[in-house]
Amino acid sequence: MTEIAVIVVVTLAGFIRGITGFGGAMLMAPPLSLLIGPVPTVVTALLLETTAALVMFPDALPKINKRVLFYLTLPACFTIPIGGYLLVTLDPLVARKTISAVVAVFSLVLLGGLRYSGPHRPATSLMLGSIVGVLLGATSVGAPPVILYLMSGPDSQAVTRANLTVFVTAISAIGLVMLLVVGAFTPQLTVSAFLLCIPYLVATWLGGTLFARMSDLGVRRLALGFMFMMSVAGLLA
Repeated sequence: MTEIAVIVVVTLAGFIRGITGFGGAMLMAPPLSLLIGPVPTVVTALLLETTAALVMFPDALPKINKRVLFYLTLPACFTIPIGGYLLVTLDPLVARKTISAVVAVFSLVLLGGLRYSGPHRPATSLMLGSIVGVLLGATSVGAPPVILYLMSGPDSQAVTRANLTVFVTAISAIGLVMLLVVGAFTPQLTVSAFLLCIPYLVATWLGGTLFARMSDLGVRRLALGFMFMMSVAGLLA
């Protein structure tokens, strides 16, 4: 039953990610942490997000704002291991509650339409990248602060989407290397995570196909509301 529940959660997360362009890790992290534990959840979520992002990577790379991405990604390289250390040393119950709490906060912030209103200074990007690295390493949920940050900038929607795609790919890959170094990967978990890529990618494609027929704002609100409910359930469980 656990395996079936995991497949259902991953498929639903992929579908939501395909519709909204983000949110896969946010949706899957709270229920997966209940089903398989915090460390396997972060390993699985990062691997699935990296795989999905890599599909879009070749098209996105030529469109990126290199300066902004450099200042965001550089500090994350150093702080992701801090988050990974917290993940493998925290009590599993504390780690699970932390994952749910992070998702709940970000879901509410995104639902409320909050945006960063300041300029994209290097110092701001460096600070944000540092925070995102810790969050990603500890919970697999790191992209939402960068989503809020980049969407407020002067870049076009195409460039912003490309920036997010490349950033998520880069930090997820770094996170996977960190988890590999600390021994979070086991043979069974690795095989399971790779097999879950199949339903996740298929569901992402289906969600992207359906997106063209739906209201962007309405779908995002529905998805974020669902993520919030899942995270609250994880906090209360």
